[in-house]
Amino acid sequence: MAAVLPYGFAKQNGILLEAEDDREAVVLLRDDADLAVLGEVRRYFGKPLRLAGTMPQVQFDARLSQTYAKAETRAAEVMQDLGHDVDLSRLMQELPAVEDLLDAEDDAPIIRLMNALFTQAVHERASDIHIEPYELSSIVRFRRDGMLREIARPPRALHAALVSRIKIMASLDIAEKRLPQDGRIALRIGQRAVDVRVSTVPTGHGERLVLRLLDKEAARMRLDALGMAADTRAQFAQLLANQHGIVLVTGPTGSGKSTTLYAALQTLDRASRNIVTVEDPVEYELAGIGQIQVNPRVELGFAKALRAILRQDPDVIMIGEIRDLETARIAVQASLTGHLVLATLHTNDAVSAVTRLVDMGVESFLLASCLRGVLAQRLVRRLCPDCRRAVAADEADRQRLGGADLASLWTAVGCANCNGTGYLDRSGIYELLFADDELQRLIHDGAAEATLRDHQQRAGGRNLFEDGLRLLADGTTSVDELLRVVTEA
Repeated sequence: MAAVLPYGFAKQNGILLEAEDDREAVVLLRDDADLAVLGEVRRYFGKPLRLAGTMPQVQFDARLSQTYAKAETRAAEVMQDLGHDVDLSRLMQELPAVEDLLDAEDDAPIIRLMNALFTQAVHERASDIHIEPYELSSIVRFRRDGMLREIARPPRALHAALVSRIKIMASLDIAEKRLPQDGRIALRIGQRAVDVRVSTVPTGHGERLVLRLLDKEAARMRLDALGMAADTRAQFAQLLANQHGIVLVTGPTGSGKSTTLYAALQTLDRASRNIVTVEDPVEYELAGIGQIQVNPRVELGFAKALRAILRQDPDVIMIGEIRDLETARIAVQASLTGHLVLATLHTNDAVSAVTRLVDMGVESFLLASCLRGVLAQRLVRRLCPDCRRAVAADEADRQRLGGADLASLWTAVGCANCNGTGYLDRSGIYELLFADDELQRLIHDGAAEATLRDHQQRAGGRNLFEDGLRLLADGTTSVDELLRVVTEA
């Protein structure tokens, strides 16, 4: 069904085209809509109207946004109509005062192109948009579920116009093309509020842009929606119940560490506890929590911000990332003086976090006293529920899985719902190192990593691969995807 009514008209008057054929047009009304609009729409279509019903405003707005997001011109199609003659003077004009991107249907072609890119990216649940210049063309790629996919190849002559448009939206210096720049764009696409982090770097063929899309709905993620096993979630909740100590979440960039910490913060009592974060950058705004963004331009780093936070009478401190010894030592001291510290660290697994902090210069006896637990994690792609296929596990599969005995497995196929990839969304796999008395003694004595791993295994802990086996058993992911992720680990 084509959404032929202009979006602005449909939104303002509370009317939505549901279906149309040669005989009639079927429309849906918002419950406070003026019925006089039906006469105007009847003249517009030149055929009788049939009223499908009315709907409360909240449900109507959601239905309207969903319909027009799906009907929005796809980015690749818009690019075919642009050509090489771009009106740069129009491009340099100030961003039109449009609250909703779907309202901006009559702007210049470059603006329509950017709106189409953002709308399609949000509709496909992309996490990043890459705009990359090369000698003969530019390439636009979306990262979805951790994998990049090419979307379109705009003509090379359009690249500078695209960059300038995005810089205008992000309030960056459009004349500066020699230095990297960072900015931010706040968008609303239908009923969805989206923040966009913009990063530009100069290359030999022009400026390269990466746009990180931060859907504010993700900030409402709950721990029970992250894909943790029930026993892991219960133990992690037990760690969060501590009044003091350090709880670490580890993994590489893009493994979902920030999402886990945001979900963890939302389980804490924000009414009776003072919770403060220091982040680079603040990805999602959380109600009832003080969030500080580091700013190197004014020499506000993690360590300096942490020292200031400790004078703010905090109960819980969240550190976006422990990057250096100074930050690590302040975190340790804060945990030893009655604060619960949540932080991320870049390590391959949970046990490696202990070694990393000791290598940074944190004394083993202090770390043993304050560490409460480490959660390592990765994200694996979920098989598309519409097209996944069950297959019998053979001996080759069991060997690939280290002898794990699974009667059946699931494999990716590909359909329209998943854009032919066979996967849709992601789930976490986790490895939890719980700092019991024995582990604290081993850390205090400077035990080797192998010794710590042996203790973790004796205590019943699962590594990332072993945790991933449960997602194979229930058909959440495939053998190829699990091995891809844990092999990279």
